[in-house]
Amino acid sequence: MFFLLRMAFWLGIVLILLPAVPQHGSSTNGVGAADAVSAASATVYDLKGFCTREPDACAVGSEFATSMGYRAQAGAKMLYDFLTEALASHDATSQVSEQIKSAANRPSQQPRGSQSTLTPADLAPAWRGPPVRKTPTHPA
Repeated sequence: MFFLLRMAFWLGIVLILLPAVPQHGSSTNGVGAADAVSAASATVYDLKGFCTREPDACAVGSEFATSMGYRAQAGAKMLYDFLTEALASHDATSQVSEQIKSAANRPSQQPRGSQSTLTPADLAPAWRGPPVRKTPTHPA
């Protein structure tokens, strides 16, 4: 299902980005790139003066944005605390189980340290060249 939604989304993006093909007999009143840029810049310019025209709307919007920021921060803190507790309990459980396993496998004497002084190079097998092939001798 999610695959179909993704496919529909990307297909829509591709269809939007395809160039428009003019149809016969109709005039194309399409918006060019220059028109779109000028409209976008006019919109941005208009939005800059919005708070001077509508101070009440800006105040309410600012309070709403601040409230949403605090809610997001509180939610992130709750999620962080939950994950920290879950991972801490998981780590503590795994450490206790490892201690129990090691205590069961430990002999009654104190374990001795390893006495092996060999390096990995010492443990590597010696190189042996390719086998020597004997050629048959032919009687003359």
